[in-house]
Amino acid sequence: MLDRRRFLSACSGMGLGTTLFPGVLWAQAQAQGTRKITKEMIDEAAAIAGVTIADGYKQMMLDNLNEQAKGYAEIYALHIPNSVEPALLFDPVLPGMKWDNQRKPVRMSAAPAAMTGAPRNLEDIAFASVPELAELVRTKKVSSMALTEMYLDRLKRYDSTLKFVVTLTEDRARAKAKEADREISQGKYRGPLHGLPWGAKDLLATKGYRTTWGAGGFEQQMFEEDATVVQRLDEAGAVLVAKLTLGALAQGDEWFGGKTRNPWNPAQGSSGSSAGPASATAAGCVAFSIGSETLGSISSPSTRCGCTGLRPTFGLVPRTGAMALSWSMDKLGPICRAVEDCALVLAVIQGPDGKDRTVRDAAFNWDAALDWRRLRVGYLKADFERKPSAGEEERKEEPAATPEEQKRREEAKKRRAAFRARAEYDRRFNDAALEKLKQMGVEMTPVEMPKFPYDAMVAMLTAEAAAAFDELTRSGRDKLLTAQGPDDWPNAFRTARFIPAVEYIQAARARRLAMDAVAKVFDGLEVIVAPTNSQQLVITNLTGHPAVILPNGFRGDDAPKPPARDNGEDDNIGGPGTPASLTFLGNLYGEAKLLAFARAYQEATDFHRKHPNLAAAR
Repeated sequence: MLDRRRFLSACSGMGLGTTLFPGVLWAQAQAQGTRKITKEMIDEAAAIAGVTIADGYKQMMLDNLNEQAKGYAEIYALHIPNSVEPALLFDPVLPGMKWDNQRKPVRMSAAPAAMTGAPRNLEDIAFASVPELAELVRTKKVSSMALTEMYLDRLKRYDSTLKFVVTLTEDRARAKAKEADREISQGKYRGPLHGLPWGAKDLLATKGYRTTWGAGGFEQQMFEEDATVVQRLDEAGAVLVAKLTLGALAQGDEWFGGKTRNPWNPAQGSSGSSAGPASATAAGCVAFSIGSETLGSISSPSTRCGCTGLRPTFGLVPRTGAMALSWSMDKLGPICRAVEDCALVLAVIQGPDGKDRTVRDAAFNWDAALDWRRLRVGYLKADFERKPSAGEEERKEEPAATPEEQKRREEAKKRRAAFRARAEYDRRFNDAALEKLKQMGVEMTPVEMPKFPYDAMVAMLTAEAAAAFDELTRSGRDKLLTAQGPDDWPNAFRTARFIPAVEYIQAARARRLAMDAVAKVFDGLEVIVAPTNSQQLVITNLTGHPAVILPNGFRGDDAPKPPARDNGEDDNIGGPGTPASLTFLGNLYGEAKLLAFARAYQEATDFHRKHPNLAAAR
């Protein structure tokens, strides 16, 4: 077997270390199974990589490359678990940045006046907020056990249509609910999450229950320890009732059991990858849920399902026990029905655990009485004013060679026109949001995100994801995953093996330049208002900034009809009766102010109090 280190050294010595050449040549040798590189392989690899190698160099390379019998296989033989991170850490904090690390007690809003008595029908409070449910449980108007049974019943009732459950944790839930009721009756109240049933995205390890990552081939996977977030919610007295779906390996809403659905329109998927948490929360089947985001996986399903989602600052919530996709971009956060719900959940799950080395000792001090009127606010003016586009301009094309090709072009043209019509319709929600903020007395400074090749930086995510699931690709078990299209993980993981190490580093360096530039945009501001479906989503995931996504209105009967088939490519496929969303961005570790502002907007609009008609979803 070849020594890859000597191999790369030889390539580097001839100026080939920064190209695709080494990876391509190595892959060819592995594919041939000859354990020996030939001149013909060098020629083929050089043609793919776009380099020229003189014949004299080829012989020199062969003599060097075929001497050793060590290489990649030594590392492959380690069978490195997904939980092992690289000896490299991403840190969103730039020199000179400061944040609050003095912890203070949580200051909730006043107990809801409507929660003074026990409900006649328990399902009347299925869509209640965390503070509302907490007050009922605290005052013993409703028991944790009753809430738990109610939510378990709803999960079972609606799962056949919405497909948001991987595993019900019934025995665990009933034991925890019983414990919560006993403690509360003894005056041992742990806080606002005590006794409240919740759902976990099924990439969070839970002892005694399978953790499937939504993926074929992992259906029976078990871990011996709870994820840190699960442990912390246990300590707060919350009751885990279900492991909820995610698209396979945190992509989209298709998992090994089907496609998770949008409660507002079950003909549509719930988007992903936090598909189950968003769908179950919107359907009133849990009090709150925990999702994750790497590049839109809280934002997208929160938008589609009309939830309030919080993507915290990178390094605020420990990811110990969560599936790794991208070590430099993964984040865990709550998906809830209201902003204060997110704040109360974040207060429990944030902070160092001594295991996730990216987590800073930053304080999150929720104060519902914070004066949001004193916050300095910007808005992405150009993004709000940008005309709808299908992402590409109509371009001149050569005449179609066949009738089939002409038909495909016409269908693509219709799809682009439909996209523009939906986007143009949805502009009214963004315009209405800016007008509402002005009515609230908010003075907004126009700002613009700096121009950088952000999409090129996403190569870091792809490379890290391919490394996280390297053995899956090499073993051929990637064929067990449900989705096998050109944009799905199996193909992306294979393609990522051609990303040169040098280009990964160059993307990281470009990312640092972008971080510096974006920090200047936030300078002097606590909140930036943004359209959800704009490039800020990619930008702020790369820089690690927090975001709150909340419902921002509902499409009327005059809305353009959605596509006949939801292919997962567009979050805003819309349609009558479906929700639109708005995003608020905050400073690194600035969640307390960000959430206070978002809560003020939410309470001024009240869109979060609407819920889907589930009778139609059965």
